[in-house]
Amino acid sequence: MNGKKQPAWRDSILDSIADGVFTVDRDWKITYFNRAAEEITGISREEAVGRHCFEVFRASICEEGCCLRETLKTGEPGLHKAAYIIRYDGKRLPISISTAVLKDEKGETVGGVETFRNLSVLETLRKELKQRYTFRDIVSKNKKMQELFDVLPQVALSDAAVLVEGESGTGKELFARALHDLSHRRDGPLITVNCGALPDTLLESELFGHKAGAFTGAGSDHPGRFSLADSGTIFLDEIGDVSPALQVRLLRVLQEKTFEPLGSTRTQKVDVRVIAATNRDLKKLVSDGTFREDLFYRIDVVTLKIPPLRDRREDIPLLIEHFTDHFNRLQGKEVAGAAPETLNILMNHKFPGNVRELMNIIEHAFVLCLGGVLLPEHLPDFLRPDEFARRKTSPLSLSDLEAELIRETLAQNGHSRTATARQLGIHKTTLWRKMKKLGIESG
Repeated sequence: MNGKKQPAWRDSILDSIADGVFTVDRDWKITYFNRAAEEITGISREEAVGRHCFEVFRASICEEGCCLRETLKTGEPGLHKAAYIIRYDGKRLPISISTAVLKDEKGETVGGVETFRNLSVLETLRKELKQRYTFRDIVSKNKKMQELFDVLPQVALSDAAVLVEGESGTGKELFARALHDLSHRRDGPLITVNCGALPDTLLESELFGHKAGAFTGAGSDHPGRFSLADSGTIFLDEIGDVSPALQVRLLRVLQEKTFEPLGSTRTQKVDVRVIAATNRDLKKLVSDGTFREDLFYRIDVVTLKIPPLRDRREDIPLLIEHFTDHFNRLQGKEVAGAAPETLNILMNHKFPGNVRELMNIIEHAFVLCLGGVLLPEHLPDFLRPDEFARRKTSPLSLSDLEAELIRETLAQNGHSRTATARQLGIHKTTLWRKMKKLGIESG
C-alpha cells in the first residue's frame, strides 16, 4: 500500500470484511481499493487505483470537511463521520467514514487510509421504524396512541361528530387533519376555529358570518366559517370556552345543518362534518350547568382521548428525532440529535405544555447549536443544570449567546480550535471566522 508489494494474505483479509477500504499516497492518488469498496461505490479496483480519491470516492464532504485531509493534517484519526457518496450509477448512499494516517517503517507519513460503511440498510430500517410510528404527521409508539391510530381510518369514514380530548399542546389539530384527510371530504376544505381566542360577539360573526350593516363596522357581507367549510370539515378547537348563548346556535347547526348569518333572515343550509376539541372536562361543565347537555351528546358521538406527553415518555426520543429532522431541513443544519445528557434532562421533564413545549425547546436549542449535537447548554434556562444556568438579568443577544458558547467550548478543550470545532460540529475555518467576528481571542 505504500509502493511496496504487499503479502497476498493482507489482500485476502481486507477483501473479506464488509467495510470499504482504500488508501492514498501523499498526492491523494488511490493505492489500494478492497472488494467492499468496489461493491459500495460501483467502481472496480482497476478503475480506482491510480486515480485521485475525490474522482472515485464522490462523497458529500470531499469539497469541504474532508476527513482524510483533516487526519493527514492533524495526525488524529477520524471516527464514524456521517456522509454520503454518489455511486458510479448515480445512486446516493449514506455512509460512515473513519480515517487514519499511514506511516512507513521509519514512522514517516506516506499517505492515509479510509474505511467506510454502507448505512443504507440501517437507514432503510430507521425509516421503516419511523414510518411505523408515524401516522399523518402524528409521531408516537405509545400503546394508547397506536390504538388511536388503528381506529382513525374507521372513524374518518363516518360523518359522525368527533370530540378530541387532550391537554393543550398534545396535537389535537393533527388528529382533526388526519380525520379530514382520510375521509371522503378530503377534497373539501378543513376550516379551523379557535373558540377560546375570540369574545362571544366576534366568535358568532366568525362562525356564522354577517350581512352588511349587521353591527357597527360591518360594511360588507362576510361569510362565516361554516359557509367556508361547506362540503368539508370544520374543526372547533376549545369548544368548552363557548358561551351558553352561542351553544344554542351550534346545537341547531349540528341538528338541522342550517343557520342564519348575523343581520339576515335567510336560512342557509350547510353540509359539514364537525370535529370539536377541548382541554377541559366537558362532563364536569355539563354537571356545573355551564355546558349544554344536548350539545355535549351531539359532539360526543365518537371520543378520541389523547394522553399527555408525561404519560408516554417513550415518545420523547422519537419526537426529538422528528423535530431535529424538521429544523435541520428548515435551517439548513446537520444536527445529529440530542446528546445523552440532554436526552436525560428532557426525559425527566414533566412537559406541562406537552408536544408543543418539546418542539419549542428543540427550536430554542437549534438557535444556540452551531452543529454536532444538542447539548445541555443549548436548552432553555429552566431546563439547564445549575452549572449551565445563565443569569436572567439583562437578557443576552443571539450574538452574545453564540460568543459565550464558543468561549465555553474553547475552555473545555484547552483553547484548541481543532477540538472546539469538532465538538461544535463546524469546520475550523468557520470557527475562526466566527471568533474574529465576535472578537474572541484564541488563547
